[in-house]
Formats: sequence, C-alpha cells, structure tokens
Amino acid sequence: MVFTWLNVAILICLIVGILFAGGPLIGAVLLAPKAKGGAFGMPYECGIPPHGSSWVRFGINYYFYALLFLAFDVDVLYLFPVAAHYPQSAGLVPFVKVLIFLVALGLGCVYFWRKGVFEWPKKAF
Repeated sequence: MVFTWLNVAILICLIVGILFAGGPLIGAVLLAPKAKGGAFGMPYECGIPPHGSSWVRFGINYYFYALLFLAFDVDVLYLFPVAAHYPQSAGLVPFVKVLIFLVALGLGCVYFWRKGVFEWPKKAF
C-alpha cells in the first residue's frame, strides 16, 4: 500500500476530529465540579422550587398534536426538493403534481378538522 500525503491529511483530520469531539467530553469529566446530594437530583424549573413529581402525565392530545405536527412537517419537507427543481422544469406537469400533493395534504387537514382532532377537550371539574 502506498501511503501518500492525502492519506496523511485524512488521518490527521480524523485525529483532529476525534479530539475536537472527545476533548469537551473528557474536559467535562475532569474539570466539572463534583456535587452530590441536596437539590442535585431535583428537576430544574428556572430556579423556582418544583411542584409535585417530575413524572407528570400529559393528556393524550399533546401526543396527537405532536404526531400531526410531525406528519405535516415531513410533508412540507417533501416540498423543498420540488421547489429547488421547479425553476428548471418545463411545462405544467410539476405544477400539477405539487397541486395534487397540496390538495391531498389539505384534504387530510380537513378530515382531521371534521373528526375534531384540532379541538382541545375541556376538562369537566
């Protein structure tokens, strides 16, 4: 095997990258203050003493909103390559495809809206 300057440069960059990534971790382990006990294990709430346990149950609607946000976020992510390729494309075919995609996305939104997913349930006390 021929060992060239390119191999040396790649090896040096690899070592520098490992040191750059591992240096702060090793420095934190060596230089960080060692504190035990007290409020060290308590959840942090901006300096305010916490109320109750940190294992609070959230309503199922938080998870529905999170899933809907993730679904629409991924759908919008598909629009970026189309938007980047759109100026080089000719004709109405890409426009029609994007329009079909957006109509399907809008129909999904209307479906969720009619099913009442976007309505926050009121607590009955």
